Amino acid sequence: MSKKILVLGTGAQGTTVAKRLDLEPNVEKIICADYDEAAAKELAAGLNKAEGYFCNASDKAQITPLLEGCDLVVNALPLAFGKNVIDAALEAKVNYQDFAAPEGFEDTWEKCMYRLLGEYNEKFKEAGILGIMGTGSAPGTMCVVARDTMKDIDECDTINMMVYEGVEAKRFQPYWWSPVTALADMDDLPVAWIDGQMVNTRPFSLPIERTIDYVGYPVRFVEHAHDEPFYVGIRADELFKGCKNAFFKYGGVGIEFAEPLARAGLLKREPVEIDGQMVNTHNAILSALPHPPRFAHEIQEILDEGLVSDTGAFVVEAMGKKDGKDVRVESHLFAPGMVESFEKFGITGEQYLTGQGGFLFTKLFVNDQLDQTGFISSAELTEEANDKYLEYAKELEITVERRIVWDDPYFKEQAPAKEFKPWWDGPTITPVEPLED
Repeated sequence: MSKKILVLGTGAQGTTVAKRLDLEPNVEKIICADYDEAAAKELAAGLNKAEGYFCNASDKAQITPLLEGCDLVVNALPLAFGKNVIDAALEAKVNYQDFAAPEGFEDTWEKCMYRLLGEYNEKFKEAGILGIMGTGSAPGTMCVVARDTMKDIDECDTINMMVYEGVEAKRFQPYWWSPVTALADMDDLPVAWIDGQMVNTRPFSLPIERTIDYVGYPVRFVEHAHDEPFYVGIRADELFKGCKNAFFKYGGVGIEFAEPLARAGLLKREPVEIDGQMVNTHNAILSALPHPPRFAHEIQEILDEGLVSDTGAFVVEAMGKKDGKDVRVESHLFAPGMVESFEKFGITGEQYLTGQGGFLFTKLFVNDQLDQTGFISSAELTEEANDKYLEYAKELEITVERRIVWDDPYFKEQAPAKEFKPWWDGPTITPVEPLED
């Protein structure tokens, strides 16, 4: 049955999904909508099945008409608009997909997650529709790979989900996706699952170091605000072999740019007094960050100027027991880099992996591979859907290599990573507040 899809947000991720949907035989119509009407219309003009529209998603009433006749809405907007889009989709009984995990339901992100995976899960079930959040590359593909990794472990002690962003342009371009989201993540408290409890850690804390053969040098990873540890922890017993500890670790160009700013206290979003003036240093830095390239001519200009490096790593590392013995199971994901992505598809490596990673969830919807109802995270697909996702991924040159390590599976011989003196007040690890009934 042909599908009608609404893509809200025509940035890097939304653009990639729309372009891929245009090639799907089971898609009849694509509605591209954004506050930037010109960008939405420019995207739609280059596709065969699409129309472009203006939408101010801060007004739910503007979303509702666009949902008419749709089978799925793909939300590629900033987090703040998530509640409006979810509520509009629920009222219209339209399936929902979100690249991120929306805010606005509670006073903390973690409480929002409890609300969505509890109350909204039941509401979506009652409506007979499915909502999935965290469906980019990380979270998203990362969660699918983490689930698949569990096939080769009997008891799971610790899961490290690690991303190294090694693509660096000669021009100043620290982030290849939304700088608003990127800089906010650098200041937000990370969530982790430690000793079977949901906790917050501190940005850039608890560093680890890994030498990854295809990168060629030691990489330092630190704590970073991401969804994956929450998704793993809340389903640890059912889906992750009793996992006791789960972390998201991040390294690379973006961390190297932001960590000194954090140490200097410049990423805080509360205004501070400087020379008698109240200054929001976070916003000041944000105003200096370039937007990510979206269109071919923008990417070509960056490549013509040259890259410093075009590398990276995307790894799930699970430690525990297999056949009664200590084991480390590593899943390494490989996908086209910056240059290859542009040469083959006319997009950046970030657009490719995040956009294609998100699109693969959309493809599951479009091809009726999802038979669940409710509101779930990308870590909660059925095993059959998880396998189908990875099957689809291979067709897009996104592959996973599994490595099983019996010798020193817990890195007992690993040298400690460089660690700075804490610059924050209070403890590094604090319990997450529960959601009150």
